[in-house]
Amino acid sequence: MSKIEKLVARFLTKPRDLSWDELVIVLKFYGFEEMATGKTGGSRRKFTNKNKDIMSLHKPHPKPIVKSYVIDQVLEYLKEKGKL
Repeated sequence: MSKIEKLVARFLTKPRDLSWDELVIVLKFYGFEEMATGKTGGSRRKFTNKNKDIMSLHKPHPKPIVKSYVIDQVLEYLKEKGKL
């Protein structure tokens, strides 16, 4: 199993210690890229794919560990779009 496959499998178990960088890698695996934000973007980050679907997520701070509700949001979104 490749490194990305292991990370995706780990993501699907809803880990409590998933970092923001790991989540971004998982989203890239599913075809999403982070959109550029302006000066006042705050902690909201938007991701889009080739179909112009937009997913808006809260980037954790000051610690980089993703909250469980964000993982649930991503999983639900991916299921709705038929990616899971």
